[in-house]
Amino acid sequence: METESEPYVRLSTLRQLHQVVADLNTARSLADTLQTVADGVVAGLNYELACVNLVRPDGDLVVAAFAGSSAAEALITGRVGSRASWDRRLSMATAWGDLRFIPHTEGWVLMEDDVPQWHTDGPAPRFEDEWHPHDRLYAPMYSPRLGSARPGGPPPGSGRELLGVISVDRPRNGRHPGPWGQEALQMYASQSAIAISNARLRSNMQRALVRLEREQQALRASEESFRQAFEYAPSGMAIAEMGGDQHGRLLRTNDALCRLLGRPAAAMRRYSFADLVHPEDIGTLLRTSAEGGRAELRLGRRDGTYVWVSLRNSVVADAADGPRFLLTHVEDIEERKRHELQLAHRASHDALTGLPNSAELRSRLSARLCERPAAHVSADQAAGYGGGYESGRDGGYGTGYEPGYDQGHADQSGHPAHAGYDSTGAGGAGGPGHSGYESPYEHEHEHGFGFEPAGVGPYDHHVHMVAPSGGDIDDGTKGLAVLFCDLDGFKSINDRFGHHTGDAVLIEVARRLTTGVRDGDTVARLGGDEFVVLADGLGSADAADLAVRLRNAIIPPIRVDGRAVRVGASFGIGWAECGMTVEEVLNSADQRMYVEKRSRAKVHRRAG
Repeated sequence: METESEPYVRLSTLRQLHQVVADLNTARSLADTLQTVADGVVAGLNYELACVNLVRPDGDLVVAAFAGSSAAEALITGRVGSRASWDRRLSMATAWGDLRFIPHTEGWVLMEDDVPQWHTDGPAPRFEDEWHPHDRLYAPMYSPRLGSARPGGPPPGSGRELLGVISVDRPRNGRHPGPWGQEALQMYASQSAIAISNARLRSNMQRALVRLEREQQALRASEESFRQAFEYAPSGMAIAEMGGDQHGRLLRTNDALCRLLGRPAAAMRRYSFADLVHPEDIGTLLRTSAEGGRAELRLGRRDGTYVWVSLRNSVVADAADGPRFLLTHVEDIEERKRHELQLAHRASHDALTGLPNSAELRSRLSARLCERPAAHVSADQAAGYGGGYESGRDGGYGTGYEPGYDQGHADQSGHPAHAGYDSTGAGGAGGPGHSGYESPYEHEHEHGFGFEPAGVGPYDHHVHMVAPSGGDIDDGTKGLAVLFCDLDGFKSINDRFGHHTGDAVLIEVARRLTTGVRDGDTVARLGGDEFVVLADGLGSADAADLAVRLRNAIIPPIRVDGRAVRVGASFGIGWAECGMTVEEVLNSADQRMYVEKRSRAKVHRRAG
């Protein structure tokens, strides 16, 4: 029962309460705040013991701070009580506003639960409001987000998050707290909840700042690692824009790519890969997907030549929702392509003479034939190549034509001078300034055979082959002449002077045949001493004139190791015609060659 001095007690308590609440705001960390809360109860509210139970993330409550007894502090600090046990205590207690009181007469049922507790035995109370050691008084601390209890408002703690519970013991006056003491403890619990929430917020912010700083350091380290990997990579790398008006424009290139293309980094930013790619490879580039796409194509150097590269694409984002960029890895595969083309050339060309071999000859001839018989071909389709053999200027075999052997044209005949690669970068498939690679699949275009094989596409895309009518009269029809050449007297040279001399003769014959045809014609070695010439756009008289010229080119003596040897040649002229097979075309020319050879059997041929 409070005395007439209660106003003075309230004033003194208010001063103490003000001081301990002020101390709550000076703590630097959550742990310091919790200990300050416990110390404030002992120092400012006149209780001998105070304990702060803090709700953990899993819902249970841990003894986070203790004040008033070092022995009790050592005994229960850090121990955990389950949330269910605490809910049971708070629900069974008598409500003193937001406070919860359990008298010793009812608290005996709680002796065996798992809530950490410390108490001393004492005598039974001598009067009604005397404090018993087994009395329990709790001040729940709720999150201040939804406000506190007020007259006419929701019940205390309704809809609010429980932050913890302050438990007090042994008031210094030995009595249960009166209305003012209850109000003071309740106000202190409310201010403690605010201080704990603020401390948690500061702690979370500090952890977030530390985490952010670590992430920024990691990002800076990652960016530096990427920059070094990008700049100092041994192979080319580039970053390009994705989307928008500047899609594909190069934003950044490393030194390796600049050196590979011979262009400074500032100049590279004016281009996209579409500006640098070889015209024949633009389709390959456009078909290459942005994410994980791969392609092998040619990029232009500053000097006008081209280099084979392998592109590998990946998409990177500047931030989680930031703009996306295209990261392209550019690898120099010039040497590998050189070897691939050399291997392809070896597979399709004769090792001795460098001419297309039998397989390549059949492939080129097959590309010009289809299964549709010539009888079903219209006059317009039969026109084929009306190719000009009218004058030497047009590549014809008419009067005054004096073909000369040009090393730059060796690709058309397969002469070994180039072996499929032009190191000077001139005269290749890419035109002037090209790197000089000759694709093994480009022969059809170089030799005028750039048409779809039979059965691949519509007949409208195929120029049908027809043969002249034959006889001594030239009916004006132009076709694909197949000249089958067999050397006369070669076996005796091989037997008499050996294979070394025979090989030298074959090489020279190949050179003379190559010199005697146009750029677009094919000279192939069928095997042994047999050669085949494919010449398009010829009439009957043109083909006969070509055979004579080639025979006259072969007859002059050939000098080998200071010795002059001589061979002759027999030619049979066949015609490639749609509806025929490759073997039928070659057999036809072969048979006519033997007819010509037998007709000249009585003519003396001297070798050596």
